Amino acid sequence: MATNENLPPNVIKQLVKELRNLDESPPEGIKVVVNDDDFSTIFADIEGPAGTPYENGTFRMKLLLSHDFPQSPPKGFFLTKIFHPNISSSGEICVNTLKKDWSPCLGLRHILLVIRCLLIEPFPESALNEQAGKMLLENYEEYARHASLYTGIHASKPKPKFKTGAISESTTVLNVEQQKLTVVGNAGAPTAAAPLPVPNAPAAASPSRAPAADHGGAVAADSAAGSSAGDVLAPRRKPAATAAKVQALDKKKMDARKKSLKRL
Repeated sequence: MATNENLPPNVIKQLVKELRNLDESPPEGIKVVVNDDDFSTIFADIEGPAGTPYENGTFRMKLLLSHDFPQSPPKGFFLTKIFHPNISSSGEICVNTLKKDWSPCLGLRHILLVIRCLLIEPFPESALNEQAGKMLLENYEEYARHASLYTGIHASKPKPKFKTGAISESTTVLNVEQQKLTVVGNAGAPTAAAPLPVPNAPAAASPSRAPAADHGGAVAADSAAGSSAGDVLAPRRKPAATAAKVQALDKKKMDARKKSLKRL
């Protein structure tokens, strides 16, 4: 396993400076992942440029620095599968900046920017993936469809999945708790008092017609009740004998008055 001991102190010092600069001011679409224990391996996440078959994809790659870096160029590899003319099926990157155009004065920022630009403008003439290079030259639409398919399968970030069962279970629990609260609330509420029965209240008449026998009995009962009420309310009449005595007494008084008038 490579360690910082494989690199000279002055190189490590320069790398620390560059990595700090990349962290504070990252290039567009590039995020560097630093391993403080091993500066000889630099990881980076590269976002697929808009308008390319790699759009909406995030590709992890690494740079391997040799013991004589920066005199010799680093080696670049894509760890995320990608369909690209200048990237082999094993992930090796073929770009002139890391080969014949290499210069010790080139820094990490420049290397990473060149690799991202390679996703925008491939070079099929120096292809490591011959199928992708041939397809790009002969039928770009087919090449773009194939590269986009790879991006969707290997480089797209997975969307968060929601557990339908967990949501349903949570909803059921909430409904049960709400029902419990409703029952408790109804139990605490005052109960309406039942109406007191009215004494001797007449029963409500039934809308259905009663049988003939019962109807006759009801009429007789009503007549008897009416007679009793009439006896109570009507004034009592004087017996016939008492009336005759009163008339005889009145007649005597009239006769006595007539006699007195004759004497006068």
